[in-house]
Amino acid sequence: MAIASRTSPGTSLPAQPTRPSLAVVAELLKPITWFPPMWAFGCGVVASGAALSERWGLALLGVILAGPMVCATSQAVNDWFDRHVDAINEPGRPIPSGRMPGRWGLYIAVLWTLLSLGVASQLGTWGFGAAVLGLVLAWAYSAPPVRLKRNGWWGNLACALCYEGLAWATGSAVMADGAMPLPGSLALALLYSIGAHGIMTLNDFKSIEGDQRMGIGSLPVRLGVSGAAQAACLFMLLPQAVVVAMLVAWQCPWHALCVAGLMVAQAAMMRRFLRNPRAWATWYSGFGVPLYVLGMLASAFAQRAGVA
Repeated sequence: MAIASRTSPGTSLPAQPTRPSLAVVAELLKPITWFPPMWAFGCGVVASGAALSERWGLALLGVILAGPMVCATSQAVNDWFDRHVDAINEPGRPIPSGRMPGRWGLYIAVLWTLLSLGVASQLGTWGFGAAVLGLVLAWAYSAPPVRLKRNGWWGNLACALCYEGLAWATGSAVMADGAMPLPGSLALALLYSIGAHGIMTLNDFKSIEGDQRMGIGSLPVRLGVSGAAQAACLFMLLPQAVVVAMLVAWQCPWHALCVAGLMVAQAAMMRRFLRNPRAWATWYSGFGVPLYVLGMLASAFAQRAGVA
C-alpha cells in the first residue's frame, strides 16, 4: 500500500497523503502490544495438558488470532476513536499526525474485525465465540456510546479480561477440542486477568493531561497519581499471592516458590515506581511486567502437571 499524495496547485510542496503506507498501517496495529494475548493463549495451551505435537497447527492459528488479529483490531479501533485525545497526548501517532489520512483508521479497524472473524471461524465454536466476545469488548472499550475507557475501572477490566483471561481460556479450549477448560485453569486465567487490571493502569500515566481535558476517567485521573499507582500495585500483587496459595494446595511447591520469588522481585521494583509513578511507569512496564508473565507460565505448567 504505497503513499499517494496530491500536490497543491502553484506550489511544489506535497499535500497530505491520500492513503497510508504499509509502514504506517503496521504502526497503527502496534505489533509490540500483541505479545500479552499471544503469551496468555500459549499459557492456556500449556495448561490444557494436550500434546502440542498433535495440534500445533491449531495452536499457531490461535496465537495469530490472539495477537495480529484481535489485539491489532483493538489497537486500530482505539486509535480511531482516541484521535482527538492523541492529538493532545501523542500528536505523532499515525492518525493525528495525518500520516493515516481521512477515515482510513476506521476502514482498517473494520477490515481487521472481519479478517479476525474469518480466522476465528477455523477454531471451532469456542474459538469463534471467544473472538466475537473479544471484538465486541474491543469496540465497546473505545467506541461511543459505550466507550468503557471513560471509566478506568471498567475499561481496564475489559482489556485485562481480553488480554489474559479470554486468551488463556481459549487456548485451553482449542487444544481440548472445544471442551470447557478445567476449573483450575479457569481460576488461573481469572486471577491473572485481575492482575492485568493493574498492568493496564501503567499505560494511563503518560496521558493524564489529555484524559482530563477529554473527560476520560482513567485511574490516575480518578484517584490521583499516587492513588492510582498504589491501586495498580495491589491489583498486580494480590492475585499472584492467591495463585501461590493455590499452587501450594495443588502440591506444586516448586512452581509456588517460582511465582513467589517473581512476586518478591516485582515488589522490589514497585518501590521505585511508587516514588515517582509518572517517571517510572514505562520502566516498570518494561522490567516488572515480564516477571509477572513468567509467573503465568510457571502456573500453567503447574496446572499441566496436575492434568498429567
